[in-house]
Amino acid sequence: MKKGLLIILCVITIYSAFAQPGHETIPASALPEQTWWNLLHYTIDIRPDFESKSLTGINYIEFRAIRPGKVLQLDLMQPLSIRWMTWNGSPLSFERKDDVCLVRFPKEIKANEVITVAVAFEGKPKEAVHPPWDGGWIWAKDKLGRPWMSLACESPGAMIWMPCKNVSYDEPDSGINLNITVPDTLVGVGNGRLVKKSRHKDGTMTYEWRVRNPINDYDICAYIGEYVTWHHEYPGLKGTLDCDYWVLDYNRAKAGSHLKEVDTMLHCFEEWMGPYPFYQDSYKVVEAPMAGMEHQSAIAYGNGFEDGYLGKNLSGTSWGLKWDFILVHESGHEWFGNSITANSYVDGWIHEGFTKYLETIYTGWLFGVEAGNEYMLGIWKRIKNDQPILGSGSSDEYNKGAALLHMIRQIVGDTLFKKILHDLNKTFYHQTVNTDQILYCMNRTAGKDFSSLFTQYLTTTQVPILEYRFERDSLLYRWINCVPGFNMPVKVAVGSDSDTLITPLTHWQQLPLSDTSPKTLRVNSNFYVTVKEGQPG
Repeated sequence: MKKGLLIILCVITIYSAFAQPGHETIPASALPEQTWWNLLHYTIDIRPDFESKSLTGINYIEFRAIRPGKVLQLDLMQPLSIRWMTWNGSPLSFERKDDVCLVRFPKEIKANEVITVAVAFEGKPKEAVHPPWDGGWIWAKDKLGRPWMSLACESPGAMIWMPCKNVSYDEPDSGINLNITVPDTLVGVGNGRLVKKSRHKDGTMTYEWRVRNPINDYDICAYIGEYVTWHHEYPGLKGTLDCDYWVLDYNRAKAGSHLKEVDTMLHCFEEWMGPYPFYQDSYKVVEAPMAGMEHQSAIAYGNGFEDGYLGKNLSGTSWGLKWDFILVHESGHEWFGNSITANSYVDGWIHEGFTKYLETIYTGWLFGVEAGNEYMLGIWKRIKNDQPILGSGSSDEYNKGAALLHMIRQIVGDTLFKKILHDLNKTFYHQTVNTDQILYCMNRTAGKDFSSLFTQYLTTTQVPILEYRFERDSLLYRWINCVPGFNMPVKVAVGSDSDTLITPLTHWQQLPLSDTSPKTLRVNSNFYVTVKEGQPG
């Protein structure tokens, strides 16, 4: 997207949207064939074949008509094909072009009518080469050479492996059923709770999983391997949270010891953000043939049961090797990404910026505020400023998005910042949102206006410059290299004085000083800005 257009879209009112049943916000870019109906439930039956790297399956798609409609869009990525499609037991006609399937009903569906369409599919889904960063089905082997399968589809969405409504804003309000049929030597693990296991005469087993809460489509996942499991009960804010761990059999002992960190992490996150959002569906960690993914209620884990990230320190500080990066980051997405879901990829920073910042909160919770600050400053070194965050897909949605939140925390203090996180999770519990809504809620809770901060750090690549100069017994200061009206408060110290919060504007402001004040200025390092001494006036 061109920068000029992006800024026009993002200043003050970033997107026009309206609410639909299910607490979902539909972006203006949505297509008519997608907006007249609201997802209620998926029942997905799949049977993967490891040898041929193929899938067969049926998705039963239940929805309610928001308004009358006759043509409905589903999505399924080639080379997967649709075998048949039915409604009320009768065949449905459809037209497929590339990855889009337009379904035509024999009569107009009335407003508020609830119907179910069955779609059978088969074929070889796109294979992931470097999961989770490229989407696809994963056909791997464990270290003993046994089949180990899963999938990753955050970027392309679930259409990479099943027919679905491949949008971010519409989640099935009543969740899903996921039935995984595999050889009886393997175990199939899915989202939510295990409802039933059925053994068949052909030497296969079906594992039936149930998710009762709304779930975004890229979070729906199957894990297949020679798993063992154990159960743990965490005493959480909403009572007992069922925690289940599924790991390859030869990793049971190592995993059992390492994953005790989950209790510590849950304690921190519930204190800072409120209850874990999916008590009804439980919390799970599942060992996966990829580094990690935030699959709702079934976190994909591939970090080798060690601290850091695959043995590395991403923060450039000692703190990054003192806790398990994948466990903490992917679990943090249960709050930001899974419960609070961006309604469009344009707003991906809502997932990644907030969750990235949870790493700083967790570090500070374990080792003290200064440790958290050091971790955050290490992350800042990875900011590229290559593109504006909104709509670009830049990795800055992680690190620069976290920087924005860190500065807001410095401005309002820990108590109010914690209240902001709690209010966000109460207000947008199990909902899809956009940046405008996040900004409005944060402003309301804090009693402040962060609009210019959002515009500056989300829609430009400019790093604000605090320009200053000393004149007689005064400090003069202003913001430059910034958007019009930029008014972010910042902590500064004059000479040997302690930090004080000032609010520079884009024109000169004046701070009276005593005659003995040393003529030096230091900006608190927790603000992602630069400093320039101006010339005498």
